[in-house]
Amino acid sequence: MRLYEYFTVIAQGIPTSLLLTIVSLVVAFFLAILLTIGLALQKAWLKYPINGFLTLFTGTPLLVQFFLIYAGPGQFKWIVDSSAWILLSNAWFCAMLTLALNSAAYTTQLFYGAVKAINKGQWESCASLGFTRLQTLKILIPYALKRALPSYTNEIILVFKGTALASTITIMDIMGYAKRLYGTEYDALTIYGIAGAIYLVITGVATIFLRKLEKRVLVFENLEVNKA
Repeated sequence: MRLYEYFTVIAQGIPTSLLLTIVSLVVAFFLAILLTIGLALQKAWLKYPINGFLTLFTGTPLLVQFFLIYAGPGQFKWIVDSSAWILLSNAWFCAMLTLALNSAAYTTQLFYGAVKAINKGQWESCASLGFTRLQTLKILIPYALKRALPSYTNEIILVFKGTALASTITIMDIMGYAKRLYGTEYDALTIYGIAGAIYLVITGVATIFLRKLEKRVLVFENLEVNKA
């Protein structure tokens, strides 16, 4: 009976964890597309700031990023006095922003790598038709994204597991409820074991779904291989 009671308490955080994951991934995806285009345009005034952003968010721990984004802005009076403070003082928004920026950095690396892997002949074909580099990217990026899908599905899982750190800034997600329950019951093995099992089941189901999605999206790759 105690296991069921623990589970019902901890499971209250599932909607928060899933919503945080979905919103963060959506924001990160579109930001990564913009950053990928910025890098692919090969303009120095775009390339250096973007690379700086990528270095910052891929080179520092996610936990540190949570604390900096949640607690950092409050150190500046001009931010506290601004309208942006309504959002930056909200723990859920800060958690979403942290996950989105972190995921955008890694996703940009995946997408840009896929863009660089595009056959040189495809670039030359678009150039011969008089397309600018930006117009060419609009045509070729969808193909690059399909090829990046297997790696991107791993990023989706990592973002979901990364939500566990959101509890460090007062978010009541799966780990948030687990930590609060442990504060009254002191049954670490059972409580955190249940929390871990919930993460395991959700990531397992998500992995199965994403692998099936990969096969459907990448069916054109298999057809090309068979023709060859």
